[in-house]
Amino acid sequence: MKFLIVLLLAFSFQLNAQLKAIYSQADYPFLLHLPADSILKSKPPVLIFLHGRSLSGNNLDMVKRYGVIHEIEKGRKIPAIVVAPQVQAGKSWEPEKVLSVLQFVQKTFNTDSNRVYVTGMSLGGYGTLGFAGAYPEIVTAAVALCGGGNTKDGCDLAQVPLWIQHGTNDNAVPISESEKIVKAIKNCNGGENLKYTVHNGASHGALERAFRTDELYNWLFQFTKDH
Repeated sequence: MKFLIVLLLAFSFQLNAQLKAIYSQADYPFLLHLPADSILKSKPPVLIFLHGRSLSGNNLDMVKRYGVIHEIEKGRKIPAIVVAPQVQAGKSWEPEKVLSVLQFVQKTFNTDSNRVYVTGMSLGGYGTLGFAGAYPEIVTAAVALCGGGNTKDGCDLAQVPLWIQHGTNDNAVPISESEKIVKAIKNCNGGENLKYTVHNGASHGALERAFRTDELYNWLFQFTKDH
């Protein structure tokens, strides 16, 4: 019966609008955006977007305010299945709950498990590094903006191509939060998989512009795992 439900959901997604709000299928509600059918039928990658604290709550429309879904709605074509879960107000991202969203997508669609990407900003930056640190064998590459991470995850994060970015004038999350995790990663393997960008004079919110650039997506999608 469960298999039939999954098949019906997949068929429904392909017939209807490309952006859907999904509830009660994973540990977080999430927005799901499907690429063009030609990409969807060719084992697409999955891109996970984790929002910051200001978009937390119980209204998925909030997740459209900035970031990857916002850019898609403005016309950006992303050659991947994009998922954007929402965390409740006052909560932090939990890696195992993010994983449940990914697993639903992988069960519902024929995706490429060697190409799983995650990006997030602020609270979502912490969530990105938390997810990559918990599941380095799953995450192909990740971009974390103006966040931080658990230094105990340094050697796990060192296995994953990471692009960490932070602004020097960030009054919400100090740049020292990124510096600590960068140091932990470099202490493990010298940072051979790490790209660290400091934006001189940039405020916390200024890093949102990264989602508007081709560079972020091109950087992520250049990587694939070799399972």
